[in-house]
Amino acid sequence: MKGVKTTLEQMNLPGVPRAKQGREVAPKWAWTEATVWTERMLETLERGVQGGRWYSLIDKVWKKETLEQAARAVVSRKGAAGIDGESTEAFKAKQSEHVELLSRLVREGRYLPQPVKRAWIEKPGSPEKRPLGIPTVRDRVVQTAMVYVLEPIFEKDFAEHSYGFRPGRNAQQAIGRVERLLNEGHTWVVDADLKGYFDSIPQDRLKEVVAEKVIDGRVLELVEAYLKQGVMETGKGWTPTERGTPQGAVLSPLLANVYLDRLDHLMAQKGYAMTRYADDFVVQCRSREEAEGAMKEIREWTEAAGLTLHPEKTRIVDANQPGGFEFLGWHFERGMKWPREKSVKRFKEALRAETPRQAGHSLERIIQGVNRRLRGWKAYFRGGNGSIYRELDQWLRMRLRSLLRQRDGRKGRGRGYDHNRYPNAFFTELGLISLNAST
Repeated sequence: MKGVKTTLEQMNLPGVPRAKQGREVAPKWAWTEATVWTERMLETLERGVQGGRWYSLIDKVWKKETLEQAARAVVSRKGAAGIDGESTEAFKAKQSEHVELLSRLVREGRYLPQPVKRAWIEKPGSPEKRPLGIPTVRDRVVQTAMVYVLEPIFEKDFAEHSYGFRPGRNAQQAIGRVERLLNEGHTWVVDADLKGYFDSIPQDRLKEVVAEKVIDGRVLELVEAYLKQGVMETGKGWTPTERGTPQGAVLSPLLANVYLDRLDHLMAQKGYAMTRYADDFVVQCRSREEAEGAMKEIREWTEAAGLTLHPEKTRIVDANQPGGFEFLGWHFERGMKWPREKSVKRFKEALRAETPRQAGHSLERIIQGVNRRLRGWKAYFRGGNGSIYRELDQWLRMRLRSLLRQRDGRKGRGRGYDHNRYPNAFFTELGLISLNAST
């Protein structure tokens, strides 16, 4: 899962900072769910529980206030219906009844998750399609409640250099760390790629790692039930999930971090400068010999953990030489960085969808839609080197001129006379954002 993931949109997942009222807690725990993590529980978390393992947690999951909060979060994120056909709108219409039922089923140990619905969606810039997992709304609610309960327990000890799907952390911070290390001379890079990580995690080993900190049998049974819920696909029926974490599951990002946490701490203990975002990570070293040592440690750990390094995508790179390396959508090379080619290609595909020549909306409305994409892309890819920002501005204005040319009854791309009739200033006055501008 190299590059900028849709999972970078971590505002759509539990685990991001959430404002809580009525508690006096340390700022680092302000994001925790107040219906679960009281001041007393957080004090216990800081102090450490006896034996390092948490017992009575299931009552926090089936607590109605926790499920109500989880339901509100799931409904606000919307999303498609699962195999039961129930939408978030339909769930919201009877939310109190649903919460009452879910609370009772979890409390009585009778709650069973339904299979994940598998759909196939277009892969930007590719004729291939990629699978999308859609759990039912009810499963998303219960999983969100479980994340509320479990996340702080593991977050307390997660490594400092892990940035993916964690409260108060993001991909920009990971990129900032990579740049600092490059500037400090860590230019020999182990560019690692875990082959099919989310689909290949050994479930038995994952459950063992979770059980190192959580001993509540009912919670562990729920985790296992989600791992085993399987996939339902039209025309193929139900398929078991014997490895990996469920596609689209709210729990998956947390469980993925839990499993790789041991690698994080191993590399830190060995003195290696690692930066990880979910399953994407690089290790930066001062020499080739150091990088080879890091590679050896990574290979040994992944093999023992039942994971596989991609044989073609995993390599050692000298970032001071032509070619460089890529991480989280960026290309790093010879002291510079710029958006990688694949990131630019995907972005263009998204902009093409916003600017078809047959678009029936007003130009102002089209530019509003384009600007939404431009803002997000510009915010993430700010500060890069090269001419790509200017070239994208030019390409987008060409798209808009072609659209206007079509409306004028002329065929072909915007060119020549169109630049005089619709100069750059024309689009600026309509509010079109420039990627090349510093503001």
